[in-house]
Amino acid sequence: MQNWKKKLLNTAIQLDDIFDKQVYRLRQRLGTMDTLHVFPFRTYGTPHHVYVRGRVLEDKKITSGRKGDHLFTNLLNMYKRFETDEVPGATLQLHLPGGPLQAITDKEGYFVFNFKPATPLLSEELYFSIPLQLVDAPAPFTAAVVQAEMMIPPADAEYGIISDIDDTIIRTGATNLLAMGKTVLFSNAVTRLPFAGVTAFYQSLQLGRNGKRNNPFFYVSSSPWNLYDLLVDYMDHHDIPQGPLLLRDFGLQSESFMSGDYLSHKFTAIKQILDTYPQLNFVLVGDSGEQDPLIYREVVKHFPGRIICIYIRDVAAGKKQETAHQVVLELKTAGVEMILTEHTVKAAEHAAANGLIFTAEIPAIVQDKKEDLGEVPGKVEPGIL
Repeated sequence: MQNWKKKLLNTAIQLDDIFDKQVYRLRQRLGTMDTLHVFPFRTYGTPHHVYVRGRVLEDKKITSGRKGDHLFTNLLNMYKRFETDEVPGATLQLHLPGGPLQAITDKEGYFVFNFKPATPLLSEELYFSIPLQLVDAPAPFTAAVVQAEMMIPPADAEYGIISDIDDTIIRTGATNLLAMGKTVLFSNAVTRLPFAGVTAFYQSLQLGRNGKRNNPFFYVSSSPWNLYDLLVDYMDHHDIPQGPLLLRDFGLQSESFMSGDYLSHKFTAIKQILDTYPQLNFVLVGDSGEQDPLIYREVVKHFPGRIICIYIRDVAAGKKQETAHQVVLELKTAGVEMILTEHTVKAAEHAAANGLIFTAEIPAIVQDKKEDLGEVPGKVEPGIL
């Protein structure tokens, strides 16, 4: 970044911090702050390493999406997600068998617990729930206990799956700014539509071949944390396997704000996942609309032998499509197949042929694809595309 850009960014950050502090103090004195709310994010860890992250914000009363919601309702909820009132200096307590631990929110309201527990965490479920409580804050609050969910992949998991979100599982039209704007601003978790067949395909990958449905999913996206609740609701509504969402920071404080390199965090996030689980190999899923093929190529280079295969939804044309095809050839020499496909069934057929899923799952994936496309009566719902 050029020197003048750095100075401009630093000045803007300082002015933003001063303004936020003054507004925050004024609202404290006037007693106009809303009820505080703790938002723990789904995270991942191991029996020997606890990682819990979340945010404390004033509750904006964002309503859950419904099929018949008016466009204005969706737009208002989206505005509330980005017009956040962060709560700095709040103290949270994590309750573990070895005793409680505390963390304090930063100026953006984020908190992080990152430590090795005194005794290993044992759970027969894919997720380990840890009681989390707000114990002190510079505003009135209720000391309700919420559950922080941390995924701990079991030792007998066959492989992990790392997936992009936009234009991989959700139709956002990222290659078309107008279409993407309509989807992002005016739709909700119910009216946003999945790519055809993605639910059944992802469920089959989670099931694997051991029948235990314990292959862990991780979702890495350049979307901001402000959309976390919307994305979680979307996945739950469409029965897409749960998994930690690794999103990016938004605003002036973000390191990528001036550089525009919003996707650089993807490689770092994926690297951290593979470093955390050295015994686990992975399947990568993305799309050709942005930089997924190039990022995944770097992952293969840095982690030889760890990537089983790569599925890329082919949504691009021109230069980006040419780049994706070039990466296919480069990865082939490294012994990793990258499958470019316009629909999920082709990816599922490849997965079945390579022993990742049961062949018997294919008909359900075909049916799911037809229902999503409206070719047969099913779950497809009207929405803004």
